[in-house]
Amino acid sequence: MKLWKSASFGVLTRGLCAAALMVIFAGSASKNGVLKNTTRSEFWLTKADGSVLFQKQPGSLRFKTENNLPIPTITIDPAVSYQEMDGFGCTLTGGSAQLIQSLPRTERAALLRELFSTDGNAIGISYLRISIGASDLDERIFSYDDLPSGPGQEDPALANFSITPDKKALIPVLKQILSINPGLKLLGSPWSAPAWMKTTGSPKGGYLKPEYYDVYAQYLVKYVKAMRTEGISIDAVTIQNEPRSQQNNPSMLMTAEEQGLFIKGHLGPAFRRNGLKTKLIIYDHNCDTIEYPLSILADTEASRYIDGSAFHLYGGDIAALSLVHDAYPGKNIYFTEQWVSGPSNFPGDFKWHITNLIIGAARNWSRVVLEWNLASDPEYRPHTDEGGCVNCQGAVTIGEGIRRDVAYYALAHVSKFVRPGSTRISSDLQPSLPNVAFKTPSGSVVLIVANEAATTTEFAIKYQGKTATASLPGNSAGTYVITGR
Repeated sequence: MKLWKSASFGVLTRGLCAAALMVIFAGSASKNGVLKNTTRSEFWLTKADGSVLFQKQPGSLRFKTENNLPIPTITIDPAVSYQEMDGFGCTLTGGSAQLIQSLPRTERAALLRELFSTDGNAIGISYLRISIGASDLDERIFSYDDLPSGPGQEDPALANFSITPDKKALIPVLKQILSINPGLKLLGSPWSAPAWMKTTGSPKGGYLKPEYYDVYAQYLVKYVKAMRTEGISIDAVTIQNEPRSQQNNPSMLMTAEEQGLFIKGHLGPAFRRNGLKTKLIIYDHNCDTIEYPLSILADTEASRYIDGSAFHLYGGDIAALSLVHDAYPGKNIYFTEQWVSGPSNFPGDFKWHITNLIIGAARNWSRVVLEWNLASDPEYRPHTDEGGCVNCQGAVTIGEGIRRDVAYYALAHVSKFVRPGSTRISSDLQPSLPNVAFKTPSGSVVLIVANEAATTTEFAIKYQGKTATASLPGNSAGTYVITGR
């Protein structure tokens, strides 16, 4: 991953602020004009100054027949729907898994339940990205078929292939997570092929040698099958993490032309021959070079194997996701990584992540929204040497205790309530009140609104011909929950 981030905002998220409101409501109209049978309501609040952090508050909404109120009004239309959501989450890096696995059993179990359950105050993470081999946030570099460096050191039959390095922490932690949330989906991303397959003979930088395209395709097939043997299903893989960068250690360059050739001539056919249903997702890099995924999708031979395109936002504009979707509406969009730079500036970083990711990526067709590393220690470790990220702050920081950080709270305000299978629905934009709405599998509606003002803002929400007023403090994010019909 890049060690910098863009200050740009998407056209659908430009001008957003650090405050956000989620409203969940369901019901039918009663004779007095108020939604009837509203049996329960909740309000969860986070203030960007950190004085309130995802805490349940008193509050409710009352929908009446009032119309044309003299305040901004957001109209929700469930009849107009967009993408289905697969989930929200982070990357369970090898370093994250190592830190979590190092916790005492009782403390580890409590943390994982808090992160992956939806009970009580748990935040319900529903999607994880993992690295295929080491990422730059492992304590050491490895692939699943490492050989001594030097001439003649190669293993085209993959006789030495083994996922043993993942069995120390990553796989045990994944199994504990899946016992809590069996429906959680996993995305695998390689940072590099084994060094002996590359032009540099090094895990950092270089290209995959064309003579190893078939071998590397089999390497990825063997990975998916090996994880399945462990009882872990890989829902999707991206072809290469950040294929335009060799900054990280490990890393590997791959041009759009090379990625297209690899997919259509090798990886796609290999997955099909082996009966793998794992999705293939291209690009997995910044929003500033959409020509990369567009050129691969334009190749009909490659495109038939491709589920969609993945993006990060260390460069470019979040609205780029919609440009790719609009060009190829039959292909899915995924947002797969965004870091928080430590030490974080909670007000500014919380604002940026709520507006660009939670609202922005979802409003621009993404089926998932993923923050970067799930956990780090207070010094932002573990990471690899000479190219590992030295200031990537986890969603949780594990040291003498456990601290919940920016990514944790940004995710909490959506992952707990917008469950997999929810569908984004229409909600019009109002000046200074950017928003996104979802309909959940239970029939509730979730509306996320950002308030750019430093002071309390009052606005109206219109749904099924009824209107309710809401009041959101400045520089805050909140959730109203109303259930019942």
